[in-house]
Amino acid sequence: MELPDHPLTEARRYGYVEDGGVWLRPTLGQPARRIGQVKDTDDDALRYFGQRYEAFRVKIDELLDRLQAADNQGSFLMKLLHLQEQCKQHDGLGDYEALHRRLQEAEQQLNVSVARNREKNLATKISLIGQAEALRDTVEWITASETVKDLRQAWLKTGPVDKGLTEELESRFHGAVQEFFDRRKAFQTDRKALARRTVERYRELVNQAEALKNSDQFEATSRQLKQLQNAWREINGTLPKKQAAELWTKFRAANNHFFERLKKHIETQRPAEVRPGATPGSPEESLLRKRELAKRAEALIALPPNQGVTQAKNLQAEWKQSGAVRGPESDQLWQRFMLACDKVFEMSWPCYKKTWASSTLRAPTTSFGSCYRVRFAPLSGKFKLKRSSSHSFSCRPRANLCLWVYVAPLKLTFSNLIPSIFFSF
Repeated sequence: MELPDHPLTEARRYGYVEDGGVWLRPTLGQPARRIGQVKDTDDDALRYFGQRYEAFRVKIDELLDRLQAADNQGSFLMKLLHLQEQCKQHDGLGDYEALHRRLQEAEQQLNVSVARNREKNLATKISLIGQAEALRDTVEWITASETVKDLRQAWLKTGPVDKGLTEELESRFHGAVQEFFDRRKAFQTDRKALARRTVERYRELVNQAEALKNSDQFEATSRQLKQLQNAWREINGTLPKKQAAELWTKFRAANNHFFERLKKHIETQRPAEVRPGATPGSPEESLLRKRELAKRAEALIALPPNQGVTQAKNLQAEWKQSGAVRGPESDQLWQRFMLACDKVFEMSWPCYKKTWASSTLRAPTTSFGSCYRVRFAPLSGKFKLKRSSSHSFSCRPRANLCLWVYVAPLKLTFSNLIPSIFFSF
């Protein structure tokens, strides 16, 4: 018993042989059409065109399988439409209507999926546009440039949207990106111009410093160089590292050159007895300086009171900077120095007697019978009345004249203050 020839049976179901040709029966709304001719036998011809149909069906099956597994299914739409047209023109014997229905169903499902994807794509592109437009005012150029790069890549990977919205969205996104690049270009142009101006300002300061480095007007030049240093700090410009280092080296070299000369000049102007045999900053040098200051203080007694007071103040400031020295001679120098200064201040008392006599000191109402310390500074001409917490006093040299008074009346003037003086030094 022979087995049934299934391919031949299927081929005869959808086609036939007539006048030496192979015909496909009416299908898909089209009349019967001749698809080939018989070369050997009728059965062989029918089997051949049946195999052609099977190959076409396998091709469609593979496409539908890939469609189901694809992430971007929208790219299969044109292939589905093309295969539907091929079903009407393909030369084979088989159920083309069934294949056509499968392709139509896949197209419908694909359209639903595409619609959903386009909604997602629309939301994604709107988000990307918002991020691009948010960079409108940023000045973080490096970070923003990386962000724009990522946004452009994400835009290219995002699928299409409805055709009616495509042009508008493309215009907004690319417009925002282009605006960012235009702003960045303008910033870079301005930065280059600013860098040129900064270099010019630094070079001008360098030239001024180099013009002053050999000046012999040490005091005035020192002030000018200090001003140049402040101006250098105020520029606070950003330059390439190599260029900035070169300018700073020249500027610093000019300053160092002048101040080294100033240091040598100061050394030559110091008193002769301070320099020989004494290490700078050593106790020996400090002792020599204190000896000189004591002599200079004693010499002030011969000067007019106003001049003597001013110079005594200056000597006191120098004494504080002369350094610490221990030993009996240091104490003796201190006594000599302070007694000389006190003498100068006491000599200045007549100059301020008139001011003192016209001054009125008022004690608190609860201070009857209290002791007060009257202190005045000859340079400022100001007098202060301070209540004492103790009736015992110590007498030691002071730079300013001080009076201890016993307050009996409520109102004190110079005329009734003198009889109540306990100590004057």
